[in-house]
Amino acid sequence: MKKILPALALGPIMAISLQAAENKNFDYHADQFADIEVLRYEVPEFNSLSLQQKKMLYYLSQAAQAGRDIIWDQNCRYNLQLRPVLEAIYTGYDGPADSADWKAFQQYMKQVWFGNGIHHHYSNDKFTPAFSADFFKAQMAKLPADVFSTDEGQSIDELKALLEKVVFDPAFLAKKVSQDGSQDVILASATNLYDGNVTQAEVEDYYARLKDPADETPISYGLNARVAKVDGKVVEQVYHLNGLYGPAIAKIIYWLDMAKSVAENDAQREYITKLIDYYITGDLRTFDEYSILWAEDTKSDVDFVNGFIESYGDPLGMTGSWEAYVNFRNREASARTEAISGNAQWFEDHSPINPAYRKPEVKGVSAKVITASFLGGDAFPSTAIGINLPNANWIRAAHGSKSVTLENITEAYAMASIGNGFNEEFVIDAPTSKLLDDYLYITDMLHTDLHECLGHASGRLAPGVDQDALKENGATLEEARADLFALYYLPDAKLQEIGVLDNPDAYKAEYYKYMLNGLMTQLNRIELGKDVEEAHMRNRQLIAKWVLEHGKKDKVVELVKRGGKTYVKINDYKKMRDLLGQLLAEIQRIKSEGDYKAGNDLVQKYAVKIDPKLHKEVLDRYATLNIPPYRGFVNPVYNVITDDNGEITDITLDYTESYPDQMLRLSRDFSTLR
Repeated sequence: MKKILPALALGPIMAISLQAAENKNFDYHADQFADIEVLRYEVPEFNSLSLQQKKMLYYLSQAAQAGRDIIWDQNCRYNLQLRPVLEAIYTGYDGPADSADWKAFQQYMKQVWFGNGIHHHYSNDKFTPAFSADFFKAQMAKLPADVFSTDEGQSIDELKALLEKVVFDPAFLAKKVSQDGSQDVILASATNLYDGNVTQAEVEDYYARLKDPADETPISYGLNARVAKVDGKVVEQVYHLNGLYGPAIAKIIYWLDMAKSVAENDAQREYITKLIDYYITGDLRTFDEYSILWAEDTKSDVDFVNGFIESYGDPLGMTGSWEAYVNFRNREASARTEAISGNAQWFEDHSPINPAYRKPEVKGVSAKVITASFLGGDAFPSTAIGINLPNANWIRAAHGSKSVTLENITEAYAMASIGNGFNEEFVIDAPTSKLLDDYLYITDMLHTDLHECLGHASGRLAPGVDQDALKENGATLEEARADLFALYYLPDAKLQEIGVLDNPDAYKAEYYKYMLNGLMTQLNRIELGKDVEEAHMRNRQLIAKWVLEHGKKDKVVELVKRGGKTYVKINDYKKMRDLLGQLLAEIQRIKSEGDYKAGNDLVQKYAVKIDPKLHKEVLDRYATLNIPPYRGFVNPVYNVITDDNGEITDITLDYTESYPDQMLRLSRDFSTLR
């Protein structure tokens, strides 16, 4: 639960300077469909790397692709049966090109690829097909038998009927992840992290009996396991080489071993070895050992994340979705994050939270700006713009954490957004728009830096508090805590003192963007009449609506009408900072004390419900702009150049592969579980 997602596909609110844009000749746009735009990202300085570094990035990119089937299966148990059928229809269709069913099918195929399955990557709702069931059945009837991957004892006709239900029945597997604490969130979720027989109460009881409240170094229970009920008994089906997902893990191990052979130093070689050991055994103590070694390696330029990491996809916030990031250090930009991390103790000591919940000694906080060179699993096609790991609280307290900001990903979002009309439609006036143009790129980057580098690394739990005590609200409240930490410190003179910001009023750009997004513009991502579901969106609305309400008396922030349209108006930026500090103190208390009720009350009051009139207005205004609310990426293709003896002499990147071609190639070359 330690990553930051991009807020929205905005205009100059996420834009890099126009001067930089004029020096670019890179095509960032790859595809657009439904509510999604697929972009390309550039990998600057790749050609300047050594051959050894290029080899390592290539091997790690292969490992990132080898686990693709894992996330598809984790997201829903029928995804890997449906995908080859959909792709066979997509590649073999021989009907009229102008058929409405065919056009709708193509869009559905692209949505499923983007979601790594049948559910939307952000809303968790199941995709609704606009093609007919008769079209689907007729196309399935044309396919050869070997396209259908039946379960034991299942006929092809039975599978066809099941797949028709999976695609067309809106009540079946309706939501991938439910966070509605008024019901059994496991039974209400379509995720394949639990079988269909185990209940929330049974899972919570199972892990409660395993946990020792006196253990000061607890493993991350449930991180790498599917929970099932076998012969009436709750059991873990662990992800490891000889267990669940073994064939995919074997391929991951192979490529990690190749990467180890070209490691930059002994420390890196040691943690790759430990990660391989973990994949072989599934032992979470070994994963903790790997995490410590990884966090302590601050010297390697090439770096990566590969494994079951973030638990957003689990309604109980325990099991990690499989993901992969491959990257290398951006040395010039890293000076910014190094200045921040080097002052971690100062920020902790001056935090507006209860001193009892501050860390008396901040250990091992390191941060860097990276250039992403490959994305995989749950980090692809949609990806974060910042990461802070490890997630285990005791490791962070005793050994520190490592934060990264993905600057080339942020730049790709920004460059693709220039001139899209967002500011003109949603920003209250020209002076505020100029403020955003002048300062939002740097303050948005600093927000990510502070969120990842210090926000997640700050604070501590009271003795004996279970890190999973906040249950389904844990992700929302943790992201709110990190955002609040970053927002509170953006105006601080300390940032000018350490040389990362040169204008004391620059923070106002980020404050305005944050309130605008939290109160209004992120609603473009939600279907009219529905609640806010995704943890990052809940976090942003929670903060913005809390500040709006608690600053109402002094009119700190207002929603005002001009020309029949609603705008955000901030009247007192300094008082807004004070309010952010108050909310940070309360959410830190909730986390430190494991106060589930207070946390749930906060989430339910501010984070979930939407004003339907304002929602409709936002949707209508966005409709005039043609700005997709969601964005993701295709990866560059690694071209390996060899000599007559088969030795690698160079590796280059190709950015021209289309979105459908990339997805079909991945299914062709990296289908490991079916």
